[in-house]
Amino acid sequence: MRPEKNLIINEIKARVDRTPYVLLTDYTGMQVPQFNELRNRLVAARAEFRVVKNTLLRRALQGSQLPDLEIYLHGQSAVVIGDSDVSAAAKIIKNFTAEFQKPKLKVGILDKTVLDVPQILALADLPSKEVLQAKLLGLLQAPASTLLRLLNTPASQIAQVLKAHSEKGATPET
Repeated sequence: MRPEKNLIINEIKARVDRTPYVLLTDYTGMQVPQFNELRNRLVAARAEFRVVKNTLLRRALQGSQLPDLEIYLHGQSAVVIGDSDVSAAAKIIKNFTAEFQKPKLKVGILDKTVLDVPQILALADLPSKEVLQAKLLGLLQAPASTLLRLLNTPASQIAQVLKAHSEKGATPET
C-alpha cells in the first residue's frame, strides 16, 4: 500500500479513536454549496463532516476498537465526527436532511455501540447536553431544598406565633 494511503488511514483511525461518536451518511447527490453549508452548521456542534473512501474507512475501523460497519460501507460515504455532544450533531443532520433531502443517515456508533437510523433520530430529538445537565442538577438540588424548607418551617412557625403574641401584648407561656 502506498504511504499516502497509510497516512490517511492512520489519520482517520486516530480521529475515530478520539471521538465519542461516528455517524455514517450517504452523501449521493450533494453539491459543493450543500457540503459547505452542512460543514458550517456542524462547526457550532464542534463536529465535522468528512468524505471518506469506504476502503480507507474499513481499514481504519479494523484497527480501532469500534464495531464493524462492513455492511454499511457501500456507495458514497461521509462521516460526522465530533468532540462532545452527539445529539447536537444528530439534530443538525436531521434538520439539514429535512431541508435538502441529503445526506441520508446509514448508521452511527456511540460509545462503541452501533445505532440504527431511528436511534440516531431519537438522539436528535433530545435536548442539548447543557439543558439535560441543568435538569439533572435541578433534580439533584430539589430534595435538598425541600429538606431545608421542612427543617426551617417549624422554626418560622414558632417565630410567627411569638411575633403574634408580642403584637397582642401577651407574653408566651412556657
